[in-house]
Amino acid sequence: MLLVLTWLAFYAALPILSLSVAAVAVYTNPIMTALLSAALIGERVTGRQWAGVLLGFLGVVAILRPGTDAFSWFTVLPLLAAAFYSLAMVLTRAKCQKEAPLTLALALHSSFLVAGLTATVLLSVIGLGSDTKATFPFLIGDWAAMGVREWGLMALLGALSAAFFVGVARAYQIAAPQIVATFDYVYLVSAALWGFVFFSEKPGTLTISGMLLITLAGLLVAAPSSKKASVKNTSMT
Repeated sequence: MLLVLTWLAFYAALPILSLSVAAVAVYTNPIMTALLSAALIGERVTGRQWAGVLLGFLGVVAILRPGTDAFSWFTVLPLLAAAFYSLAMVLTRAKCQKEAPLTLALALHSSFLVAGLTATVLLSVIGLGSDTKATFPFLIGDWAAMGVREWGLMALLGALSAAFFVGVARAYQIAAPQIVATFDYVYLVSAALWGFVFFSEKPGTLTISGMLLITLAGLLVAAPSSKKASVKNTSMT
């Protein structure tokens, strides 16, 4: 359910925010994951990793620019998505290490289906006004008729997301959450690229600078400590 809430909040922001800004907001999750891992399950976070967390936070601030006209309160939606996602990943690490990744992915997609059907029934019963539906068309809009092309795209998205969630579930079973989460930063580059290709969105100087800071932060957090490296070298010898 945490992951269902994650994607609902994220997708609800996409009609309003640019793809790159929404991606940056939701990818505050490695910062939240590192903090929650230390607070909730006692994962050790080194000083260098905390420096990476701080650097990533500065990168996010550079992109979102809170307190300026460039900031939008709709960025709260992907930030909520990041919080839900981080909680889900910490829970996976703490409680689900022995579960099969395919089982976790199947449970997630079943939850998507149940949530979608339940919401569809409830919205049809409530009968919201057109103005209300227009505010959040993704969450509370009417059911749209789908042709062959739309069903084909949905099938492709389903296959891609299934592969994604199996891989993510397995990754969080075998590695510390704050390490795995940093590799999600690659999504920022992808979001900027596809935002430009499909929607002609051009990130500004501050946005690019923020992405570079976040990438550097990810490298700081993901790099193995010198102590671990020396132990590995000794064992190989």
